[in-house]
Amino acid sequence: MNDQMNQALKTRAAPDERLPRYQQVRDDLVHRIAVGEWGPGDAIHTEAELSLAYGISTGTLRKAIDLLVAEGVLTRSQGKGTFVRRPRFDSSLFRFFRFKSRAGDDVLPTARIAGRTVEAPPAAIRDSLALTADALAIRLARWRLIDGKTVLAEDIWLPKDGFEPLLDLPFESFGDLLYPLYESLCKQVVATAMETLRVEQADRAIAKALDVSPNSPVIHVQRTAFNFAGRPLEWRSTKGAAAGFQYQIEIR
Repeated sequence: MNDQMNQALKTRAAPDERLPRYQQVRDDLVHRIAVGEWGPGDAIHTEAELSLAYGISTGTLRKAIDLLVAEGVLTRSQGKGTFVRRPRFDSSLFRFFRFKSRAGDDVLPTARIAGRTVEAPPAAIRDSLALTADALAIRLARWRLIDGKTVLAEDIWLPKDGFEPLLDLPFESFGDLLYPLYESLCKQVVATAMETLRVEQADRAIAKALDVSPNSPVIHVQRTAFNFAGRPLEWRSTKGAAAGFQYQIEIR
């Protein structure tokens, strides 16, 4: 066991002694992943090293790891080790929307940041992000485009604490995918997300952005994204014309 691991364990918060030992270890491993000791795609220490560090049997340690594998935090690779899972959200939104180019081919929209402010979030968003009453958030307005036409309008809120590097980033440097940017620039890793979907009528602002008639039907996908420890990192609202809506799921 190396000195870095020893120091990490010394600075860890006291475990909840009411929980079984394997659950305490599971919680501690999640904390270590959430604070970046291991990032997505990294191999964690071996079972032998972790068992020695925690002062537990290999069976107890394996039970903790089994929980994290079942929860989707870790993944095992036979003969290689146990790794922090790298979540993939690249195309999750397009379970609900499908777009075609002028040539008729399936295509994913590009993205453009249209605005950035620092504001006190509305109460509902503040609660979703678990922020205090006086906390500020970064608000991003983002368009998703096909052939230069806006097909999705997004309203994104992030806690200012932890995402400050985004305030100095030029709009053209944001790229099409935000979660890899959060990880590389802000050291914030999105691990899970919860989405709700509903049908609404387009207000004037959304109608103008999407070039549809006011009060026409739009699909509203609302997402709250969390890190590995369950801390909310992002609140996102995405709206698109109902004409582009689809729902696809595989049932076995």
